[in-house]
Amino acid sequence: MDISRIKGIIVPLLIPVNDDETVNEPKLRAVVDRVIDGGVQGILAFGSNSEFYMLTDEEMETIFKIIVDETADRVPVFFGMGPIRTSHGVKLAKMAQRLGAFGISVLQPMFLKPTDKELYDHFKTIADTVPDLPMLLYNNPRVGYKLNASLVSDLAHDVKNIVGVKDSSGDLTYFEEVVRLTSDIEFRPFTGKDTLIFLGLCAGSYGSVCSTANGLAEQVVDIYNKFEAGDYKGSREAQYAFNPARLVQNKASFPVATKDMANLLGMNVGKPILPSQPSSGDVLAGMKTEMDKLLGTKAAN
Repeated sequence: MDISRIKGIIVPLLIPVNDDETVNEPKLRAVVDRVIDGGVQGILAFGSNSEFYMLTDEEMETIFKIIVDETADRVPVFFGMGPIRTSHGVKLAKMAQRLGAFGISVLQPMFLKPTDKELYDHFKTIADTVPDLPMLLYNNPRVGYKLNASLVSDLAHDVKNIVGVKDSSGDLTYFEEVVRLTSDIEFRPFTGKDTLIFLGLCAGSYGSVCSTANGLAEQVVDIYNKFEAGDYKGSREAQYAFNPARLVQNKASFPVATKDMANLLGMNVGKPILPSQPSSGDVLAGMKTEMDKLLGTKAAN
């Protein structure tokens, strides 16, 4: 299994919708082209900022077909999922394979408090369903718990197609431990915090999964590219210049900031799916101010 393409900045693609919350296909295709033209090296369909938890399986199939078609293998496309029920994960993994996914990304189950044994069996069962597809674990403590580093290591060593992890914890000590425990095999850890691209690379990441790359791909990719070119000071400076535009988004309710950002940039991707609503007032004004500082004359009016 060749996993050499799993690297760099991967974007959890936002899903533009019409007023009736159906997918806006022309806008979705435009977002795909925008992020690829901006230099991202992978697309994650149905990440947290893609509002995957709002979508039916049928909607996911429709959306994924559009993304795969528009991408045309210019970059790898991963099918993200967060099934609570293992059998549902099996179903989604088979769908992903049928629709031409390069790989899958699997979030730990929400609402539950599983043991490591239960989580191990959950992830392994889904991975074993599609043994020819690379699978990324997705550690996001937003669900109420995190994947133990030892569990990540066990899965990485035992299941041949579990080849990486996206870690959105923001805990660099934890991330370093994952890197350490998997350093003896070909395994690709990614940070999942846009503010930690540089530090993640210093710790041994292969890149980062960044929601802000939906609208600010060039600025996000620049951090990674400078580091890979050996310009560590330039990478750090690019990260620090970028961070205020990401940190200001924390004032918005999750996950609306990604679409707020895109719409401020003139992408017109529609509203978040209800009950989420667009930001307004000082929250939206703060985002625009920081993006204006980052982009200068490129900022949208």
